Amino acid sequence: MKATAFEFRHRSLLNLIHFWIAFQAYSIDRVNVVAAFIHADTPHAALLVRIAFGFGALLLGIAASIRTWAAAYLRSDVVHDTALHTETLVADGPYRHVRNPLYLGTFLLSVGLGLLASRLGFAILAVGGAIRILRLIGREEAELERERGESFREFCRRVPRLLPSLRARVPASGLKPQWGQAFRGEAFMWGFFITMVAFTITLRDRVAEVLAGATLALWLLDKAIRGRSKAAVA
Repeated sequence: MKATAFEFRHRSLLNLIHFWIAFQAYSIDRVNVVAAFIHADTPHAALLVRIAFGFGALLLGIAASIRTWAAAYLRSDVVHDTALHTETLVADGPYRHVRNPLYLGTFLLSVGLGLLASRLGFAILAVGGAIRILRLIGREEAELERERGESFREFCRRVPRLLPSLRARVPASGLKPQWGQAFRGEAFMWGFFITMVAFTITLRDRVAEVLAGATLALWLLDKAIRGRSKAAVA
């Protein structure tokens, strides 16, 4: 299961389209996935709904933290680059616990935000997200194995692919994290976290729509700035 070069190069755009399709599923299935399990006449319904969406906010907080931690070591210009980088193998920070922390964070984002979607939309995000991520990982790891050879195979033997190990599986290499650029690069993740927290508190669709829209605008602006910077360097 390996993504094509087109899928990898346009992974951010395809991820955006994936989310758009999932939330457009409300036109087919009008029942929110949380509301499908917690009906209005359920005792303490409002509290249970907030607990459910609070769990989603927790997932988004974990996702943002993992991706920011990973970007601090890999660098955001590599994380968000359309090209596949195999010139170095990062084995520090979260990479000592899991080989693909960025994709793990993306999957947690899909599940957490998926709680705002319909039943069908949630399935599209969770199942579709898992398939897309496994395909992207397949391509990256195949290229890393081709370029890095035995060093990458040994890394794979020690460090799990997606389910993190609580114990570090490889020694630290001494690489210094760059937190400033990491938080900037993953600002959209923190925006979605804030969106979910605000919705959990208010349970107002308009709040989620405004904050999610602002987060998306922030992401698009950052992409545009990165594109101009890369073009200027070239």
